[in-house]
Amino acid sequence: MSSVSSSRVSSSRVSSWGRLSDAEHRVVPITSADAAPGILQASAPGIARGMERSYGDVALNAGGTLWDTRSMNRLLAFDDATGILTVEPGVLLRDIQATFSRQGWMLAVTPGSEIVTVAGAIANDVHGKNHATMGTFADHVVSITLVRTDGEVIVCGPHDEPEGRGWFEATCGGLGLTGLIVQASIRLKRVPGPWLLAEDIPYQSLPEFFELSDASEQSFEHVVSWIDITTGGGRRGILSRANPVPSPHREVPPSATPLGAAKGGITFPVVPPLSLVNSLTLPLLNRAYYRLKRAGAGSKVVHYKPFFYPLDAVEEWNRAYGPRGFYQYQCVLPRATGLESVREILAIVARSGQGSFLGVLKTLGDREPIGMLSFARPGVNLTIDFPNLGRSTLALLASLDAVVSEHGGRLYLAKDARMPVALFEAGYPRLAEFTEYRDPGISSEMSRRLLGS
Repeated sequence: MSSVSSSRVSSSRVSSWGRLSDAEHRVVPITSADAAPGILQASAPGIARGMERSYGDVALNAGGTLWDTRSMNRLLAFDDATGILTVEPGVLLRDIQATFSRQGWMLAVTPGSEIVTVAGAIANDVHGKNHATMGTFADHVVSITLVRTDGEVIVCGPHDEPEGRGWFEATCGGLGLTGLIVQASIRLKRVPGPWLLAEDIPYQSLPEFFELSDASEQSFEHVVSWIDITTGGGRRGILSRANPVPSPHREVPPSATPLGAAKGGITFPVVPPLSLVNSLTLPLLNRAYYRLKRAGAGSKVVHYKPFFYPLDAVEEWNRAYGPRGFYQYQCVLPRATGLESVREILAIVARSGQGSFLGVLKTLGDREPIGMLSFARPGVNLTIDFPNLGRSTLALLASLDAVVSEHGGRLYLAKDARMPVALFEAGYPRLAEFTEYRDPGISSEMSRRLLGS
């Protein structure tokens, strides 16, 4: 352990965003790329720690080591001609957006939270509301510097020779299992500023959603839908669509400036003794939200933060699900049977009496992902959160698994905490290829659950 200062190693209780567990971890800080090889060799096995925004166990290692690179958060270089930004792994998407959006650049792809590290975005190959036009995060990664637990340093990118490209495709969406990312270069997208012309459109049925979504993707970059799953299995919802728009005379909100980027809005204050999301509150919450959005339907210019990251406005909102936490069920289903399979899933959820205020439905573009274990692929993407009620919730999720399996879909590993191995293996056909790139000194609760080590 000579390369790891015992005074800097700490024991800490760590949970993921779903708050399904709270276990002791041995946290080992890594503060520089130069120090990483020695620390990894001395402290393996372990897994990288980011901002703990994955919902399940992809970045958990109960009783074991977490490599914490969050202090490696420097912007290293930016080329204004190409938009290529080089960063350390702990840089937050929030800081990139706040720093560059007023200079005419933004991330090409961003997930539903900006409180995510660049390394985490790569390791989970996140996608956003513009998959049809911009693909996933990995589509805009230029190069990655990876440190293995045997001390080897690998630099790889999408245009390398086959060996280097293999490392790149295994690492993008590779759940942190190929090595520790210590540096990355990503290509930003030119934008007219931090503003969007956004529009909300109510719809009353799933067929109407698909018609609206298909039409919107012809002329809008960002398309997503909230769906009310409490109305007879999801009859209605609000489709939101947006395009970047110049608005130079508008004042940027203080929370969106680099100086104020670390300041959130309100904070959910406590963990209630029972989930506030339950069979009594769900119909009321969904009805109120639908009426509010319907009343405000139409077009308006908005800052990117409320459109891209509405949930980030409430810090620690995951506490609302109570002490037992919650599961997120996020799947992608083939488009050919999308209407049928989504209807089936929503009907099962409706019969169960369980459900979510956070139902999201969108279509994904006709492009296969770069990463061997990347989630987003052509099809229909449905996301539902479920309070953890124990056996009844697990039984419900198993019944949804059956639908996903029957239709040839797959679940999102970044959000998973209990997927059966068979569904994982069926959903990720490049799994055997990926295992050739695994670092034997890296292990997580998810890897042990799904890969056996």
